[in-house]
Amino acid sequence: MNPPDSPPTSTYLLLFRNTGPENHRHLSADERQQLMQRWNTWFEGLLEAGQAVEGQPLELETRLVSGPGGNRIVDGPFPEAKEAIGGYVRLEVADLATATAIAQRHPGLEYGLRIEIRKLVDDCHLGVTTRRRAP
Repeated sequence: MNPPDSPPTSTYLLLFRNTGPENHRHLSADERQQLMQRWNTWFEGLLEAGQAVEGQPLELETRLVSGPGGNRIVDGPFPEAKEAIGGYVRLEVADLATATAIAQRHPGLEYGLRIEIRKLVDDCHLGVTTRRRAP
């Protein structure tokens, strides 16, 4: 919930793709360190501004469950792993334009990072019940 006098916000996820170690192999140890410092500064600034709620990297290893009753289980990583989601940041911002501007400032973009922006919605197209935890 927003304080009474604050503008309304929506929740967006920034989903990071193309984050695997192969994307940074060509960087020297010093360049990797500088990138991580810039990345952390970017994220910490969002936290301080109240725009980011959380963020987390994800393991490269994955498991896919599919089929009736979840009877098909396949462990990865898979050949297309560079397209897999490698982490996320959850934003609380005014609109898609603001979320896009935040994504555009990410220092990893110059090294091949791809950021997918998705709005969390209160209603599922199938009618499945959804709930967000109050901040």
